[in-house]
Amino acid sequence: MNKTVELVKQWGAFEEQYPDCSLEDFFRHSLAIPAKHKNQAEPEGKLIPDINGRLVILLRRIGKFHIAYSNKALEGSGLDQIEEFGILVTIYNMGNPIKSTAIYNNIIELSSGTNMLIRMKKRGLVTEYDDKEDKRVKRLEVTPKGIEILQKAKDLVLKVAQMMVHDLTDNDKQLCIQLLTPIDKRFSGMYQKQKNKHFEEIYKENVT
Repeated sequence: MNKTVELVKQWGAFEEQYPDCSLEDFFRHSLAIPAKHKNQAEPEGKLIPDINGRLVILLRRIGKFHIAYSNKALEGSGLDQIEEFGILVTIYNMGNPIKSTAIYNNIIELSSGTNMLIRMKKRGLVTEYDDKEDKRVKRLEVTPKGIEILQKAKDLVLKVAQMMVHDLTDNDKQLCIQLLTPIDKRFSGMYQKQKNKHFEEIYKENVT
Protein backbone atom coordinates (compact mmCIF):
# COMPACT_ATOMS: atom_id res chain seq x y z
CA MET A 1 0.00 0.00 0.00
CA ASN A 2 1.17 3.53 -0.79
CA LYS A 3 2.75 5.03 2.34
CA THR A 4 0.80 8.27 1.98
CA VAL A 5 -2.49 6.36 1.80
CA GLU A 6 -1.50 4.29 4.84
CA LEU A 7 -0.64 7.46 6.78
CA VAL A 8 -4.01 9.04 5.92
CA LYS A 9 -5.81 5.85 7.01
CA GLN A 10 -3.97 5.82 10.33
CA TRP A 11 -4.79 9.49 10.90
CA GLY A 12 -8.47 8.86 10.11
CA ALA A 13 -8.65 5.98 12.58
CA PHE A 14 -6.91 8.04 15.26
CA GLU A 15 -9.16 11.07 14.69
CA GLU A 16 -12.28 8.90 14.89
CA GLN A 17 -11.20 7.49 18.25
CA TYR A 18 -9.96 10.85 19.59
CA PRO A 19 -12.01 13.57 17.85
CA ASP A 20 -10.41 16.41 19.82
CA CYS A 21 -6.87 15.39 18.93
CA SER A 22 -4.33 17.43 16.97
CA LEU A 23 -1.74 16.39 14.41
CA GLU A 24 0.89 16.74 17.11
CA ASP A 25 -1.07 14.27 19.28
CA PHE A 26 -1.23 11.84 16.36
CA PHE A 27 2.49 11.96 15.72
CA ARG A 28 3.33 11.54 19.41
CA HIS A 29 0.95 8.61 19.55
CA SER A 30 2.52 7.04 16.46
CA LEU A 31 6.03 7.41 17.86
CA ALA A 32 4.92 5.78 21.10
CA ILE A 33 3.94 2.57 19.28
CA PRO A 34 6.91 0.17 19.23
CA ALA A 35 7.92 -1.61 16.06
CA LYS A 36 6.24 -5.00 15.56
CA HIS A 37 8.29 -7.98 16.58
CA LYS A 38 7.67 -11.68 16.19
CA ASN A 39 5.98 -13.23 19.19
CA GLN A 40 8.61 -14.48 21.58
CA ALA A 41 8.06 -17.64 23.58
CA GLU A 42 7.19 -17.16 27.22
CA PRO A 43 10.13 -18.11 29.46
CA GLU A 44 9.55 -21.54 30.90
CA GLY A 45 8.25 -21.56 34.45
CA LYS A 46 7.32 -17.85 34.44
CA LEU A 47 4.04 -15.97 34.04
CA ILE A 48 4.50 -13.03 31.71
CA PRO A 49 1.55 -10.62 31.23
CA ASP A 50 0.38 -9.67 27.76
CA ILE A 51 0.25 -6.05 26.62
CA ASN A 52 -3.07 -5.48 28.40
CA GLY A 53 -1.67 -6.83 31.64
CA ARG A 54 1.52 -4.79 31.35
CA LEU A 55 -0.40 -1.56 30.90
CA VAL A 56 -2.79 -2.22 33.79
CA ILE A 57 0.06 -3.34 36.07
CA LEU A 58 1.95 -0.16 35.21
CA LEU A 59 -1.08 2.00 36.02
CA ARG A 60 -1.70 0.13 39.26
CA ARG A 61 1.91 0.48 40.40
CA ILE A 62 1.91 4.20 39.63
CA GLY A 63 -1.38 4.51 41.53
CA LYS A 64 0.10 2.77 44.56
CA PHE A 65 3.17 5.00 44.49
CA HIS A 66 0.85 8.02 44.32
CA ILE A 67 -1.22 6.86 47.31
CA ALA A 68 1.88 6.13 49.39
CA TYR A 69 3.56 9.48 48.68
CA SER A 70 0.29 11.40 49.08
CA ASN A 71 -0.36 9.87 52.49
CA LYS A 72 3.20 10.75 53.46
CA ALA A 73 2.72 14.35 52.31
CA LEU A 74 -0.56 14.67 54.23
CA GLU A 75 0.96 13.71 57.58
CA GLY A 76 0.14 16.45 60.08
CA SER A 77 -2.23 18.21 57.65
CA GLY A 78 -5.45 17.23 59.45
CA LEU A 79 -6.24 14.53 56.88
CA ASP A 80 -5.37 10.90 57.52
CA GLN A 81 -5.24 9.65 53.93
CA ILE A 82 -5.59 10.74 50.31
CA GLU A 83 -9.13 9.27 50.12
CA GLU A 84 -10.25 11.81 52.72
CA PHE A 85 -8.87 14.57 50.54
CA GLY A 86 -10.79 13.20 47.55
CA ILE A 87 -14.09 13.08 49.41
CA LEU A 88 -13.53 16.57 50.85
CA VAL A 89 -12.82 17.97 47.37
CA THR A 90 -15.96 16.30 46.00
CA ILE A 91 -18.16 17.75 48.75
CA TYR A 92 -16.56 21.19 48.40
CA ASN A 93 -16.99 21.29 44.61
CA MET A 94 -20.54 19.91 44.62
CA GLY A 95 -21.70 22.20 47.44
CA ASN A 96 -23.96 19.85 49.39
CA PRO A 97 -24.04 16.46 47.68
CA ILE A 98 -25.92 13.39 48.80
CA LYS A 99 -23.68 11.22 50.96
CA SER A 100 -23.74 8.25 48.60
CA THR A 101 -22.85 10.49 45.63
CA ALA A 102 -19.75 11.82 47.40
CA ILE A 103 -18.66 8.29 48.27
CA TYR A 104 -19.30 6.66 44.89
CA ASN A 105 -17.70 9.58 43.04
CA ASN A 106 -14.44 8.54 44.71
CA ILE A 107 -14.91 4.85 43.83
CA ILE A 108 -15.16 3.83 47.49
CA GLU A 109 -17.47 1.18 48.92
CA LEU A 110 -20.47 2.66 50.73
CA SER A 111 -19.59 1.09 54.09
CA SER A 112 -15.95 2.22 53.94
CA GLY A 113 -16.94 5.71 52.79
CA THR A 114 -19.57 6.00 55.52
CA ASN A 115 -17.04 5.07 58.21
CA MET A 116 -14.58 7.56 56.75
CA LEU A 117 -17.18 10.33 56.86
CA ILE A 118 -18.03 9.47 60.47
CA ARG A 119 -14.39 9.99 61.42
CA MET A 120 -14.23 13.23 59.41
CA LYS A 121 -17.39 14.53 61.13
CA LYS A 122 -15.89 13.78 64.55
CA ARG A 123 -12.85 15.86 63.57
CA GLY A 124 -15.12 18.72 62.50
CA LEU A 125 -14.27 18.62 58.78
CA VAL A 126 -17.79 17.98 57.43
CA THR A 127 -21.38 18.25 58.62
CA GLU A 128 -24.32 16.05 57.68
CA TYR A 129 -27.97 17.06 57.55
CA ASP A 130 -31.33 15.85 56.23
CA ASP A 131 -32.40 16.77 52.72
CA LYS A 132 -35.22 19.33 52.80
CA GLU A 133 -37.41 17.35 50.41
CA ASP A 134 -36.56 13.79 51.45
CA LYS A 135 -35.68 13.21 55.11
CA ARG A 136 -34.29 9.77 54.25
CA VAL A 137 -31.50 11.40 52.23
CA LYS A 138 -28.39 12.78 53.94
CA ARG A 139 -26.46 15.70 52.49
CA LEU A 140 -22.92 16.80 53.29
CA GLU A 141 -21.19 20.14 53.59
CA VAL A 142 -17.58 21.12 54.30
CA THR A 143 -17.14 23.08 57.53
CA PRO A 144 -14.97 26.24 57.76
CA LYS A 145 -12.33 24.08 59.48
CA GLY A 146 -12.57 21.57 56.65
CA ILE A 147 -12.14 24.31 54.04
CA GLU A 148 -9.05 25.63 55.80
CA ILE A 149 -7.47 22.16 55.94
CA LEU A 150 -8.51 21.46 52.35
CA GLN A 151 -6.76 24.55 51.02
CA LYS A 152 -3.51 23.62 52.76
CA ALA A 153 -3.74 19.97 51.73
CA LYS A 154 -4.35 20.95 48.11
CA ASP A 155 -0.84 22.39 47.82
CA LEU A 156 0.67 19.19 49.24
CA VAL A 157 -1.31 16.96 46.89
CA LEU A 158 -0.35 19.07 43.87
CA LYS A 159 3.32 18.80 44.87
CA VAL A 160 3.00 15.01 44.91
CA ALA A 161 1.36 15.05 41.46
CA GLN A 162 4.14 17.26 40.10
CA MET A 163 6.76 14.92 41.55
CA MET A 164 5.10 11.82 40.10
CA VAL A 165 5.11 13.08 36.49
CA HIS A 166 8.17 15.30 36.68
CA ASP A 167 9.97 13.42 33.88
CA LEU A 168 7.16 13.97 31.36
CA THR A 169 6.71 17.06 29.20
CA ASP A 170 3.37 18.88 29.25
CA ASN A 171 2.66 17.46 25.79
CA ASP A 172 3.33 13.93 27.08
CA LYS A 173 0.97 14.53 29.99
CA GLN A 174 -1.74 15.86 27.69
CA LEU A 175 -1.41 12.81 25.45
CA CYS A 176 -1.69 10.45 28.43
CA ILE A 177 -4.83 12.26 29.60
CA GLN A 178 -6.30 12.12 26.11
CA LEU A 179 -5.64 8.39 25.72
CA LEU A 180 -6.86 7.31 29.16
CA THR A 181 -9.87 9.61 29.68
CA PRO A 182 -12.22 7.48 27.51
CA ILE A 183 -11.51 4.48 29.77
CA ASP A 184 -12.32 6.51 32.87
CA LYS A 185 -15.53 7.84 31.34
CA ARG A 186 -16.71 4.39 30.26
CA PHE A 187 -16.22 2.71 33.62
CA SER A 188 -17.48 5.73 35.59
CA GLY A 189 -20.83 5.27 33.89
CA MET A 190 -20.94 1.49 34.36
CA TYR A 191 -19.24 0.59 37.64
CA GLN A 192 -22.17 1.12 40.02
CA LYS A 193 -24.58 -0.62 37.66
CA GLN A 194 -22.34 -3.69 37.44
CA LYS A 195 -21.39 -4.06 41.11
CA ASN A 196 -23.83 -6.92 41.80
CA LYS A 197 -23.23 -8.79 38.55
CA HIS A 198 -20.98 -11.81 38.00
CA PHE A 199 -17.64 -11.03 36.37
CA GLU A 200 -18.35 -13.02 33.19
CA GLU A 201 -21.46 -10.90 32.59
CA ILE A 202 -19.48 -7.73 33.24
CA TYR A 203 -16.73 -8.91 30.90
CA LYS A 204 -19.18 -9.53 28.05
CA GLU A 205 -20.76 -6.10 28.51
CA ASN A 206 -17.37 -4.40 28.30
CA VAL A 207 -15.67 -6.24 25.45
CA THR A 208 -18.50 -7.04 23.05
